[in-house]
Amino acid sequence: MKYIIEERVALGIRDWVRSYLEMDEHGATRPNLSYPVHSIYLDSPDLKLYQATVNGDKNRFKLRLRFYENRPGAPVFLEIKRRTNSAISKQRSRVRAQAVSGLLNGHLPEPDHLVSQEPRQLVALQRFCQLVNELQAQPRTHVAYLREAWFSREDNSVRVTMDRQVSTESDPAARLVPELVNPVLVFGDRVVLELKYTGRFPDWFKELVRIFGLMQCGAAKYADGVTRLGAQAVSNTFSLDDYNPAARERLNRIDRAASATVHRNGQVRVDGVAAILAKKFS
Repeated sequence: MKYIIEERVALGIRDWVRSYLEMDEHGATRPNLSYPVHSIYLDSPDLKLYQATVNGDKNRFKLRLRFYENRPGAPVFLEIKRRTNSAISKQRSRVRAQAVSGLLNGHLPEPDHLVSQEPRQLVALQRFCQLVNELQAQPRTHVAYLREAWFSREDNSVRVTMDRQVSTESDPAARLVPELVNPVLVFGDRVVLELKYTGRFPDWFKELVRIFGLMQCGAAKYADGVTRLGAQAVSNTFSLDDYNPAARERLNRIDRAASATVHRNGQVRVDGVAAILAKKFS
């Protein structure tokens, strides 16, 4: 479940969440408790995957290359992120960076390009390559942001992430470098909050949503980024004309959700959350 929030709300939520979850070790020693995430999104020449999001298709997927650093030997994750109704699932496989160019040209990675021979990862790799070939998918955009992540102590069934400075630019070459040349902010200075869970929605999630007056909305980093950039900047064979009203309405809903985060009628203001936390967890 996604929410667009202001930074001051994010800081209040951090204080709330830390009473339930552990901080991801990758961000614990970094500024603002966040680590960098980079994704190269792939799509067909006519941007079928972008269209599916703008149309609000209940069953859709995204293809992306995800990396966290560009040091020699660092893996690149090939990911299929799939939505089926309201459930999200992800398949991922790890390869070495030198495998990416050949893979995007229709070649399976060599055995020494694989980071793991685990059967589940091999299945994910095969499926990723199959979808890339079926769609004739190529790199379209590079999305980068800073992620603050929290997870449940016992297992990974409950997670909270807050993504800041979500930026995007056209990247048809899949450069796999962290520096963006001419980025556009997708959600301005707002934060993308995600509440992730397996099974039942936790009771304390419900309380968090109520206390902070959160309004759920879509926040698709790839699709909304394409709208910000202009689809023609991403694929010269695609016209945005038919999708412009729906695409712009998505951004309008995001703006409305962010401005409604703190209600004035009967909801607790963020300024008063510190007092609630002190009372609740004293």
